[in-house]
Amino acid sequence: MLDPRKLHLLRELARRGTIAAVAEAVAFTPSAVSQQLSTLERDAGVPLLERTGRTVALTPAGHLLVEHAQAVLEQLERASAALAAARGGPSGPLRIGAFPTAARVLLPPALADLTGAHPGLEPMIAEIDPADVSAALRAGELDVALVHEYDFVPPVTDASIETEPLFSEPMYLTNRASIAAARADAWIAAKPGTLCHTMAIRACQAAGFEPRVRHHIDDFDTVLALAAAGQGVALVPHLAAVDPPPGVRLTHLPLSRRTLAAFRRGNGAHPAIRAAVAAFRTAIAHLPL
Repeated sequence: MLDPRKLHLLRELARRGTIAAVAEAVAFTPSAVSQQLSTLERDAGVPLLERTGRTVALTPAGHLLVEHAQAVLEQLERASAALAAARGGPSGPLRIGAFPTAARVLLPPALADLTGAHPGLEPMIAEIDPADVSAALRAGELDVALVHEYDFVPPVTDASIETEPLFSEPMYLTNRASIAAARADAWIAAKPGTLCHTMAIRACQAAGFEPRVRHHIDDFDTVLALAAAGQGVALVPHLAAVDPPPGVRLTHLPLSRRTLAAFRRGNGAHPAIRAAVAAFRTAIAHLPL
């Protein structure tokens, strides 16, 4: 009998690439992960891993089992959601991930609605970049998360994650009439590795140049303050630019940012997830979009 917990480790190895990365993600020691995967190999009856020195790669049989593992783990999520629904209304801890703008603007009213309607729920918020959400959901560190995508940057998800669209908002450029007009300017962008940083770089590349990024700032309030001080130009989404500081002119661009709810595939019918998404939608209806 194949153990779903060991299948989860094999899937994480396929995603993360190293035993050490899997161990860090699941809070095991590397030796414990190796032992669990060795046991899975014995249970499977075929080699799943190829070990060369310190590196480990999946065999064709290993990749085949990962495909089936995804289906098994998805079905277990569905079973868990069905059992939760059979127990009654949403209750217990609900771990919610959100990027900074959503955490500041959307979550306060959403959580007020959520806990008012479902006092048995205990929502817990963690700020997280959308690029890190898939791994956190797979590892069970989050139950649901708010993620975003841009015209130049799709959401970072995989086959184990489902998303549900929530709303779209326009993008603005600070203190210039167009991106092309900011070719010679210093730029303010998010930290490398974030979707916001990738969006800014690709938007400039689409306009025919590589931006000269002087400042790496994730918080849009700080971005706008620096733009007001003449320290560079930046791309900002609508919700971050509702009340810009004096000295900042905003040019509406034909670009948008879209926010989605993300959760483990098969878990979307869980009553706590449905309650959270409903609360998100109620809060969105009152946003200045």
